[in-house]
Formats: sequence, C-alpha cells, structure tokens
Amino acid sequence: MARLPRLILPGQPHHVILRGNNRQAIFFSDLDRQQLLAVLAEAAAQYRVAIHAYVLMDNHLHLLLTPAAADDLSRMMQSLGRRYVGWFNARHRRSGTLWEGRFRAGLIEGERHLLACMRYIELNPVRAGLCVEPAQWPWSSAAHHLGLARSGLITEHEMYWSLGNTPFEREHAYREFIGQGVPESERASFTDAALRGRPIASEAFLKPLTAGHKAVVVRRPRGRPRKVEAVQSVPSAKP
Repeated sequence: MARLPRLILPGQPHHVILRGNNRQAIFFSDLDRQQLLAVLAEAAAQYRVAIHAYVLMDNHLHLLLTPAAADDLSRMMQSLGRRYVGWFNARHRRSGTLWEGRFRAGLIEGERHLLACMRYIELNPVRAGLCVEPAQWPWSSAAHHLGLARSGLITEHEMYWSLGNTPFEREHAYREFIGQGVPESERASFTDAALRGRPIASEAFLKPLTAGHKAVVVRRPRGRPRKVEAVQSVPSAKP
C-alpha cells in the first residue's frame, strides 16, 4: 500500500514521533541527548519551526511543533536526522541507519487539543516508569512548563498562555492539568494519529481541508466501503 501524503499546515501545531530502527536505542548517554537537543535547536531556528514541547526517550522522541511554512517541518526533520546520525555514528563507531523510516507526524487542532498533546508528551517518562513526576525527567519540556527550569528551545504556545495572566498562574494551572494524567483512550488517539499521519481535530476544522487532502482527512473503515464517510474527530481535551 502506498504511504499517505503528510498533511502539514503552516501556522498549525503538529505532533511528531521519530523512532529508532527496530526500536533500538537512539541515545547511549546524556551526551547523546544533549547533542540531539543542540542540533534540534539549530535546525528549528534555521527552518523557522517553533518547538512547544518535547521528550527524549531511550528509543524514540516526541515533538510538538509549529512550522512557519509547509516545507519547513520536513526540512527541519531531515536536517536533524542527518546531522545527529552522522555525529552519533562517528562517536559510537557504527554505520548505517538509526531511524525507523521517515518521521511520523499528525496535525493537531491547537485550540482544542494542544494542551492535551503537551500533557501526553511530557507524561511519557512517567508512563514508562522512568520517574514519578514529569519534571523529574531532565530530557523533556515538563520542567519548563511547570516553572522549575527555563528552556531556550521552547516557544510557548498561545494556548499555554491562555492558562493565566502571569507565569505563576500558567504554571499552577498546567500543574493541575498534567496531574490529571492521560486517559487511555486519549493516549491511544494521539499515538495512532501521529503514526498514521491522521489529524486530531474537529469536523468543523477539517471540513475545508477535505477537498485537497481527502486521503488523509477522511478515515476509511476497514472492510467493504460504506456509502457515507466521516472525518476523524476526538473530544475536546481542554483543561
């Protein structure tokens, strides 16, 4: 089956997943993680991509980002992948690919789902049993959003700013929100949508995109096609 084209919209947030080949580790040390973040910061600045949240796990990473132009996301990820793999292979005296194919990306309707996607990303280490509190994991943006550390990599999204008029109010509101955890259905929706390149958005948001991006926007059920198709939609996850 031919792979679906990506639906990338400039000025809109996207959830990106990049995995190690055969689920192998993409970091062997903290120095590797530091290098990945340094390369990510340079590539994001070069290609005008705003990073709103991130987490580095042992064999994959998640990003929540907004590109200024449709091609900027792919260019940034290509630069990140190429430069990091070259450095990683030289440092660890290895050769060959590091990634499991191309990166996966799913469009997010910011007003309805951005904060929930941030929470999903920053709770990854907790779900994996790597820490008890999200801010304890040093390789994510959680400490930044909770007011415990500042990251120059992060561009705070307007939905995060809507949580309060002061940094203290925003951090307090987000602390309560992330403390609620991620429902299993929500976790599955964000993971599946990014891996399949499907948007997480309301019907109203997706309707104008259907004509030009039907293969991505319209979810076709398995088995014999039905007469009426519906766009994918998930409930709002505002705090």
